Amino acid sequence: MDCTSPAFQELLPVTARAMALAVDYAHGHVISVHRHTHAQLLYAIEGVMTIEAQGGRWVVPPTRGVWLQPGIAHQVRMSGAVKMRTVFIDCASSPLLPRHSCVLDISPLLRQLIVAAVDIAPDFTEGSRDWHLLQLLLHELDSLPVLPLYLPLPSDARLRGICARLMAQPGEQQTVAHWAQELAITERSLHRLFQKQTGMRFGQWRQQARLLRALEQLAHGSKVIDVAMDNGYTSQSAFTAMFKKHFGTTPSAFYQAKVIAA
Repeated sequence: MDCTSPAFQELLPVTARAMALAVDYAHGHVISVHRHTHAQLLYAIEGVMTIEAQGGRWVVPPTRGVWLQPGIAHQVRMSGAVKMRTVFIDCASSPLLPRHSCVLDISPLLRQLIVAAVDIAPDFTEGSRDWHLLQLLLHELDSLPVLPLYLPLPSDARLRGICARLMAQPGEQQTVAHWAQELAITERSLHRLFQKQTGMRFGQWRQQARLLRALEQLAHGSKVIDVAMDNGYTSQSAFTAMFKKHFGTTPSAFYQAKVIAA
């Protein structure tokens, strides 16, 4: 049974408000577009997941997780061998749970709780050890910080076309003037429209797209220098500086955070 199975979601006990599942996937595997009746915390102890929804995409490396609101249609693509540990959650269980889909920084305690929750059978009773473990999981989830691992996509078809090309070729060096000319609008109009529809300036969005693509490539074992060049940076040091500014650590150290084998 996998995380898209309606039968699994029907196992969610009323008293628990949460239920976990472990599934391993090979590199390149794609879970086609689907949706869930409950909120979902998608987490991988190994590998990187890219979740695509109508409004944008999230890139989720180890030690991070993506919170998806109920009913959100999404697709999941695996980079590297992925050990997914997912938790379905009843949003009514806490008023403090995130109200928007986002990437969360998974604490060491929550990682342990998720791994332990995978072994919980659905027939436990309220007040039991398993029940308390899941309640603690929900309390820990309430306190997690949101991370900048989201790439919003504009609704305007012209801008989406530009975004698609930049995501496919992140090293593209064309200027805003070039894109504005291609769309037959002024640079100012392009900036204004892009800001309105994504909440980001064009340059910020392109930088975000490059960094999130870099996360996927690094997860697959690509060399830092190759990732830097492929994403349009003039040197490995320039890429490393931008990566550290954005994520708080270097590319080589990013995936060295201790994770739990399960």
